[in-house]
Amino acid sequence: MVDGNFKDLYQLQLTEIEEKFETSSAGLSGDRAAARLQEVGGNQLRDERKRSVLQMIYEQYRNPMIVLLLVAALISGVIGEFKDTFVILIIVILNSLIGFIQEYRAEKALAALKQLAAPFATVRREGQILQVPADELVPGDVLFLETGAIIPADVRLNEVHSLKVDESALTGESVAIEKTVECLNHANLPLCERRNMVYRGTMVTYGHGSGYVTATGMNTEMGRIAHLLDTTEKIKTPLQKRLERVGRNLALVTLLICGIVFVAGLLRGEDIVVMFLTAVSLVVAAVPEALPAVVTISLALGARRLVLQNSLIRRLPAVETLGSTTFICTDKTGTLTLNQMNVEQLFDAAYERVESAPFPADDPLLLALALNNDIRIDAEGKPLGDPTEVALYLNVQQLGYDPQRLKQEYPRIGEIPFSSERQAMSTLHRTPSGEVLIFCKGSFEAVSARCQWFDHVAAESCLTTMATDGLRILAFAWNRLKKVPSDLAVLDLETNLHFIGLSGALDPPRKESAAAVRQCREAGITPVMITGDHPLTAIRIAARIGIVSSVDARVISGSELTALSHEQLVDVAGEVRVYARVAPEQKLRIVAALQERGESVAMTGDGVNDAPALKRAEIGIAMGITGTDVAKEAAEMVLLDDNFATIVKAVREGRVVYANLRKFFKYILACNAGEIWTIFLAPFLGLPLPLLPIHILWINLVTDGAPGLALAIEPAEKGIMRQNPIPPDESLFARGIWQQILWIGLLMAASCLVTQKIAIVLGWHWQTMVFTVLCYSQLFNSLALRSERQSLFRQGVTSNRLLLLAVAVSVAVQLGIIYVPALQMLFHTQALGIVELAFCFVMATIVFVAVELEKWLLRHQWIKY
Repeated sequence: MVDGNFKDLYQLQLTEIEEKFETSSAGLSGDRAAARLQEVGGNQLRDERKRSVLQMIYEQYRNPMIVLLLVAALISGVIGEFKDTFVILIIVILNSLIGFIQEYRAEKALAALKQLAAPFATVRREGQILQVPADELVPGDVLFLETGAIIPADVRLNEVHSLKVDESALTGESVAIEKTVECLNHANLPLCERRNMVYRGTMVTYGHGSGYVTATGMNTEMGRIAHLLDTTEKIKTPLQKRLERVGRNLALVTLLICGIVFVAGLLRGEDIVVMFLTAVSLVVAAVPEALPAVVTISLALGARRLVLQNSLIRRLPAVETLGSTTFICTDKTGTLTLNQMNVEQLFDAAYERVESAPFPADDPLLLALALNNDIRIDAEGKPLGDPTEVALYLNVQQLGYDPQRLKQEYPRIGEIPFSSERQAMSTLHRTPSGEVLIFCKGSFEAVSARCQWFDHVAAESCLTTMATDGLRILAFAWNRLKKVPSDLAVLDLETNLHFIGLSGALDPPRKESAAAVRQCREAGITPVMITGDHPLTAIRIAARIGIVSSVDARVISGSELTALSHEQLVDVAGEVRVYARVAPEQKLRIVAALQERGESVAMTGDGVNDAPALKRAEIGIAMGITGTDVAKEAAEMVLLDDNFATIVKAVREGRVVYANLRKFFKYILACNAGEIWTIFLAPFLGLPLPLLPIHILWINLVTDGAPGLALAIEPAEKGIMRQNPIPPDESLFARGIWQQILWIGLLMAASCLVTQKIAIVLGWHWQTMVFTVLCYSQLFNSLALRSERQSLFRQGVTSNRLLLLAVAVSVAVQLGIIYVPALQMLFHTQALGIVELAFCFVMATIVFVAVELEKWLLRHQWIKY
């Protein structure tokens, strides 16, 4: 049995690799390859925890709020209120369908991951070079790699020719990695430093080579990520947790109150059937049927507004979660930076800074930048190749010249490829006059050693400047040759060169990143960089955009993370702002550690390596342009413009949505409390049952719903982005909500019961009047609850016209119920006289005036919640 899952393969000699995998440079035999395919399985990524559609549907109905609604629907059907049953069931099905669709979409992440491999592979078997389906590769195969190829399996290299591989999607390393065949002796090297290995899903950017397949399918490094993604549990959003708690608490409180009302009524001699129907009505009244629908609609409207700001929400609860975010763990490459190397500094032979044109067309430095590379041009005219060479190529264009035209004028006639031993690359070109030029580029040490004269003091000053900025430094030299050499002898050609300049390249921060980081801090959100890049590069980028105050801030590397226990990581996670050389499973550890500290974590990223952490975080944010399909499928939100700054706008929208949900929650539960207190207290005050079941159902389903939906689109209040994030564990009843629900409900009930008592004494139509006072009290209450502190009149009565319309229509419909004969029969109401109606309006305004008074007291800090 061949097992490709060896952690120390990069430490083995090639002869040991051949022995371990029972192979040779001639490749496997056809029979052995077929047997091994049966033994280890195909080169595919499996879904180890796939759930059936029925399982996903069933899980949608385990939410306590949904169960409570189903009970209410059942009871409504029992008492003959089939319309109410129908409406409640529609709400339940709608919310369950949304949940199912989102979970089904999440399961597709693995399918996208499976596509990150070439469909065919070139191998050598029995000494013959063959093309085979990539999913039929097996450990021990000899695999050939060419420029531009997506690598289909994990491979230990046995031959390289200037081979460079872009591993940014897997490791986060922004620079293509030069590969070697040499055995590496260091233990526990991170993936990006295993230079004799290449991995599934990465891409060859330069050169070619071959090697032995060491792992396929789920045993590859990409397979490990697939396993992490598949087995990582999705953390419930703060809103989901809050609604579950509310559902459980409401169920207990409702059953207790209904039991007391039923028993109290029987003790007073009320008819058992009437008391049963009343208790049932209380059950339905206590359940906020409109809550799930308004939450869904509110989140959907927020998601729609976010699309206009280049944020695509793929999971509706994520809209609210943005408002609770306390930490944003962001990848560096492609998220805070452009994922595009750029020449930041360029010095000529005199060590003068080269800023822009004019620049002589035959200047040796210009020619070296344009000619000494292996850039290819795609169908759209974009340069492809090693990221640093692309940066040099683009720099020539920025200087005002066409590199392709220069390549035509100075055709390449020979080259000495880059090698790790020489740390340099040279190319030979013929000039229009027939001369031969040689251009050499490489590390400063390698190129300076090949020059006949060098001002080391001046060069050191330039190097210090660029090193301080964390730039990747290359040196350039050239020479004229009398003739084309017959033998490209390195020692003869790369000697007595003339130094012509230095370049410093960097994957630069996005222009908006610094401002976005600053806005995050102002909003009480802590940004953290998690990258696979080098620690020095990471800390310098972090300092440039304000994640840390200086380059002396602490950086934790992947190897240090490995040495930390979970408890130790939890202790330091709150203070560390930069993590470097981090592996995928370590990103998961960081997110989990922050969550254990009680933080609500947003994770941004674009690569395959980010997907498991994106799924684990409360909200995963993927890049829409540069992001892989895997990252997008695992995320709740996709930035359509790849702009980190867009997150700040999304956070603001999330806070607005949450603030409006709090307003609706306070409104609907205060209204329900008013209904419950009215019916609960009446028997103890010696009053007959004030409302019929149909009155309660009407108020709950119609009067509550329309104004509640209008509250969900309330504009943002001032200073919302100067507030701290909403604590993830904060209850919906926090910050005075439960006190307000209690006293508003009691005051509403008192208004109704006083109305009932006076109406009975005066011989008025008391039941219709109680029904009307309760209805209008709730409507006027919706106007007062538009802001938690600001007066309605200062806020602007007409600033939420939809709410005004909802209140006006509800008032008119209630009048129709009172005065239209057909509706009178349906709702058992009587026409009220003008005095009775006026009295109802006066009593209904009591709650509005009281809430406005409370806000005045809060503004003047006479009371605090």
